[in-house]
Amino acid sequence: MLKVKEAAELLIQYRETICRIIFAGYMIALSIMDIRWKKVRIEFLLAGIFPAAAGVLCAGKFSAILTAGGIAVGIIFLIISRITGEAFGYGDSILIVIMGGMIGFWNILSILMAAFLMASGYSAFLLIVRKFSRKSSFPFIPFLTVSYIGGMICGM
Repeated sequence: MLKVKEAAELLIQYRETICRIIFAGYMIALSIMDIRWKKVRIEFLLAGIFPAAAGVLCAGKFSAILTAGGIAVGIIFLIISRITGEAFGYGDSILIVIMGGMIGFWNILSILMAAFLMASGYSAFLLIVRKFSRKSSFPFIPFLTVSYIGGMICGM
């Protein structure tokens, strides 16, 4: 009986980390879909609201302003998707809305900065080595995923 109590205490103590790992697994699944089909099903994408909400609840600290700011960043990306005719995909933007709500304004900005930095390096590599054109596209969710996991490891 003592081991069950110890396990429960560990779960409570590391609940935020557990929720973030679950969300990272969800993002890895999204990345695989994005790489394989260059498209993410909206049902699966919107299912991320549940682990994101759990992540907010597990964090124990909640700031409505930072959460609203993170969601607002995602809404700006939805507008960009609309204006550019989905040059930046709606799926990427919806994921940014979900992530922004989960991790807040400053963290989503950090993740986006890292993701865009990696994506720009990757696109430069493709332009130089593989001679891709400027009109070529590639999935962005994997860069968001790597940035999110890197942020988790670095103590976001």
